[in-house]
Amino acid sequence: MFSLTDDQIAIRDMATAFAAETLAPNATRWDEEKHFPVEEMRAAAALGMGGIYVSEDVGGSGLSRLDAALIFEALSLGCPTVAAYISIHNMCAWMVDRYGSDEQRAAFLPRLCSMEHLASYCLTEPGAGSDAAALKTRAVRDGDDYVLDGQKQFISGAGVSDLYVVMVRTGEPGPGGISTLLVEKGTPGLSFGANERKMGWNAQPTRAVIFENCRVPVANRLGPEGIGFKIAMAGLDGGRLNIGACSLGGAQAALDKALAYAQERKAFGSRIADFQALQFKLADMATELEAARSLLWRAAAALDAKAPDATRLCAMAKRVATDTGFAAANEALQIHGGYGYLADYGIEKIVRDLRVHQILEGTNEVMRMIVARGLVGRAKGN
Repeated sequence: MFSLTDDQIAIRDMATAFAAETLAPNATRWDEEKHFPVEEMRAAAALGMGGIYVSEDVGGSGLSRLDAALIFEALSLGCPTVAAYISIHNMCAWMVDRYGSDEQRAAFLPRLCSMEHLASYCLTEPGAGSDAAALKTRAVRDGDDYVLDGQKQFISGAGVSDLYVVMVRTGEPGPGGISTLLVEKGTPGLSFGANERKMGWNAQPTRAVIFENCRVPVANRLGPEGIGFKIAMAGLDGGRLNIGACSLGGAQAALDKALAYAQERKAFGSRIADFQALQFKLADMATELEAARSLLWRAAAALDAKAPDATRLCAMAKRVATDTGFAAANEALQIHGGYGYLADYGIEKIVRDLRVHQILEGTNEVMRMIVARGLVGRAKGN
């Protein structure tokens, strides 16, 4: 738990080198131009990062959740936005691997693992965010097809992705009436809203996904009817670890920039790194990031082991890592003073990118609800 194997160090170093060579030099330009770097992501997939914890028989890397956390933190040193999209794609691929039939796995996963095809996760709706079980997108059975009507909101990769993992209502209200369908790009009745104008995450598109009399084969359903909410939540356990790791990577990059700046910047006749107040701030940032990283690794190990408290630990780790990551990046901007507010220094982009991590994959308020329900339920059981 407290030391990495030689293989894990090699995996982390590989992802770090890719981030430094391919992502970091382009991150600011991609943000400004709202460019989605598909070819660069396919290059990452060629190194095994398109299906990190997908089975090897369909082209995945067969690695652990802890391995994935190391990779996403390393990628985020270069660009949290691109790393976060790759994490969402991996979550979708794992859902197909875990819950798909042999035919579905063979049909979809090889091209997902190579990122020849990209995937989007479609749960949130205009009226169903944190209360995801209230979703209204409906799929009505008609022979060998479902007919979909409804809308998904805030979908990363929408309009570009080739496969949409969509949670739909096939039955009664509540979580038991939800199923999961795989909707392929180009399906008649599938359309998209405008690319959203966002505070951050500009290097990946975010659009509404709209279904209007959209016919999807029953053969594209993951698992039986009624387990879609379970599938969605299982995906999010890993997704929360991934986005927490992305926060740590972005924050570590910001801390590294702040430390370098503090050693160069002079005020009142001294380097600002020589001022104890600033030293204490840097020490706190490093300590808090290390603490968050330890909790994230603990949660990843629990998820790998299928421990009964894995969901609770993933919620804890997501909340701590994303709150800590954003706070550290914001402090790094403050250390830079006015220069931190300029795009050229790369700090303000990290702050903008990390802010949304406290909202997506379940808001941090929902993470507290998950933890609290477990505590209160356990207390009642006693």
